[in-house]
Amino acid sequence: MPAMYKVRPLHGAGVLAEHLPTCMYPLPNLHRAPGTAAPPQEEVDPSLQALESRQEEILKRLYELKSAVDGLSKMIQTPDADFDVTNIIQTDEFSPLTANGADLDLMLGNDYGALKDVVINANPSLPPLSLLVIHSLLCERYKILSAVHTHSSVKSVPENLLKCFGEQTKKKPRHEYQLGFTLIWKDVPKPQMKFSIQTMCPIEGEGNIARFLFSLFGQKYNAVTSTLIDSWVDTAIFQLKEGSSKERGAVLRSMNAALGKSSWLVGNELTVADVVAWCALQQTGTANTAPANVQKWMKSCENLAPFSSVMKLLK
Repeated sequence: MPAMYKVRPLHGAGVLAEHLPTCMYPLPNLHRAPGTAAPPQEEVDPSLQALESRQEEILKRLYELKSAVDGLSKMIQTPDADFDVTNIIQTDEFSPLTANGADLDLMLGNDYGALKDVVINANPSLPPLSLLVIHSLLCERYKILSAVHTHSSVKSVPENLLKCFGEQTKKKPRHEYQLGFTLIWKDVPKPQMKFSIQTMCPIEGEGNIARFLFSLFGQKYNAVTSTLIDSWVDTAIFQLKEGSSKERGAVLRSMNAALGKSSWLVGNELTVADVVAWCALQQTGTANTAPANVQKWMKSCENLAPFSSVMKLLK
């Protein structure tokens, strides 16, 4: 029977047919003969390498965090975990801030007779009241050489801020002071402090600077008390001062509960937590709406001269 369609051949008789592959995806031969050149390797994307490094770092931190949590869980399961934190705070040894001054050479290092000078940059639009309170407390303990300057980045500074350290009397020779305290009103986003320009990076944030300055009193706290103080300082800065109205309400309730057990936020003596929290309440305008225990605590603060002098700056 004759074919209906006839297809013309596409190749001549002398052309050999090509061998078809026996697999769908050909792979390079890994078993090369000795002396043959290695196939070129593809370049790795730098962003992919950075992502892998970041993932490894996160996994490492998670492992360390898991180990810490496991350790805490073992502590909680012990019978000694049901203790009252306030008992430990009450047994902690507090020394009055008006006691003899600590050894600044031991705490800050010996500069061979040079005056140790703390320099703070702060924005006059939001003055760091807690640092001014601590400055006044330091003046009761040490011989402080105080100075206030205005940076060129600031056009004008209110008169009361220029005199925030009070009227400066006739100054003694520089070598007769124990510590220099210089405040520079400058256009900065947050307070900055430098103690030694050559050997340290600046400390930023009102809470962090307050911690450093308050440590110059040489107070000794145990681990529980130190943790509670740091927690109240962070709460005052990030929730009471910079948080929403809902967060402020929650902080005030926590403060009211804590002050119902002791006269100060942590223990029976003034700490940096009281200074920072009191100043945060003053700057946010929530002092008048505070609960009863908080109101009583605020009056106790204002009975101290360093707090009352700062209140004049708010008027």
